[in-house]
Amino acid sequence: MEHSVPSTRTVPTPASRPGRAPRPADVLELLKPITWFPPMWAFMCGAVSSGAGLEGRWWFVAGGVLLAGPLVCGTSQAVNDWFDRHVDAINEPHRPIPSGRIPGRWGLYIAIIASLISASVAWLLGPVVFVAGLVGLAFAWAYSAPPLRFKANGWLGPLVCGLTYEGLSWFTGAAVMLGAMPSAEVIAVLVLYSLGAHGIMVLNDFKAVEGDRQTGLTSLPVVLGVSRAARLACFTMAAAQVVVIALLAVWGHAISAVVVTGVLAAQIAAMPKLLRDPAKYAPWYNGVGVTLYVLGMLAAALGLGGTI
Repeated sequence: MEHSVPSTRTVPTPASRPGRAPRPADVLELLKPITWFPPMWAFMCGAVSSGAGLEGRWWFVAGGVLLAGPLVCGTSQAVNDWFDRHVDAINEPHRPIPSGRIPGRWGLYIAIIASLISASVAWLLGPVVFVAGLVGLAFAWAYSAPPLRFKANGWLGPLVCGLTYEGLSWFTGAAVMLGAMPSAEVIAVLVLYSLGAHGIMVLNDFKAVEGDRQTGLTSLPVVLGVSRAARLACFTMAAAQVVVIALLAVWGHAISAVVVTGVLAAQIAAMPKLLRDPAKYAPWYNGVGVTLYVLGMLAAALGLGGTI
């Protein structure tokens, strides 16, 4: 689910050779494999946090990884590209739909087919995962498609991304391993890390501040200004982790609490550089600070699962 600019300009969807099925390579590009890692990592954290062994559950784990990454996340990318096809025709004409490599209404068909396959796989993994999968698919469509189109709102868009990419994937991983609802402790931590991920999604908006401002998209860097949005992003990520550390300590997961404290301290040490020039250093912080953030997720999951 990537942020992009809504447009009122009408650009017809390319329809060259509409009967031709798109090539597999173009479909794969549409599904954006590079975006699959965050939900797959969160799924792994969920599996680890469950404390359940892998014996006899390898097929469930494989199905869950497939569901979190290529299926639900890939579906969200196809939905996003279809409903942003007119925008991409202006800003990214090389993308599969505006370039005509995925012609006619094939983009919509792929999104629908991917949704049905995702729901089917979720059904095979059990009722709890099936419900979680349907929620993820609903968010995938509501994020990009009118009338809701959450991505057009600078507050709701990052929240939906964080809850879906991190929280729902974590929940699915734990549910797959347990075959039931995760514990209240696991749910509390995954919700906190999802809320903290709101800051990560805000940082992703810095790369398009000028375009957003010119076309009226209400991303937080546009609404609050670059400096205030960067401070908010840092505060959101740090505050969520502070609460996670406190909960881990109270629950007796001392080693996990110490590790998460360490990665948070490293993130805070990197934040002054980000805040000096958010537009310039947001990509750098996404590589450094966000990596530390997700390592903290794994440390928390290991503690919850009784591994450390």
